[in-house]
Amino acid sequence: MRSLLSGPLVRIVPIGLVFLGIQRKVCAAYKPFDVVVDIVLALVVGAGAGGGPERGALAGFVLGMMFDLAAGTPLGSSALAFGLGGLVAGYVTTITPDPQWWLAGLFAALGAVVGEAAIPVIKLLIGQDGWITPRLAVILPVQAVAAFVLSPLLIPLGRWMMGVKRKKWKAIPE
Repeated sequence: MRSLLSGPLVRIVPIGLVFLGIQRKVCAAYKPFDVVVDIVLALVVGAGAGGGPERGALAGFVLGMMFDLAAGTPLGSSALAFGLGGLVAGYVTTITPDPQWWLAGLFAALGAVVGEAAIPVIKLLIGQDGWITPRLAVILPVQAVAAFVLSPLLIPLGRWMMGVKRKKWKAIPE
């Protein structure tokens, strides 16, 4: 019982609800280049870049299911895409032990591009046509820039949300 109360799900759900509200009201009203910025996906890739591939995939699955329930999309479609984005952002972070802020931002941008590109492919696979369009050439860079710009805020929030502590470097005793 104690591990359930101290686990990441206790922090993911309230933070996810706040970000879903921001996604549905603020991001839907202000569209750069007529693209709705997916701030929930940016939070997922921030959690992946801050916590690693497993925690990024967990955050992506939980927040994707919450997004599907709020938006009315087929259940699990966004969870699969967001989980893939969080997994990629966390996986590329493993190439360096403690990346600089700009490198972690680039990893988050890459995860956001993969997660956003997976959405039309998943929708095509479940039978919803018309999602793979040339408009993706505008959507993917906007999502990447948004994830990069928001990464200095969302990576520490994602790290806290997933219960990850920063690595501490210690000198080797002689």
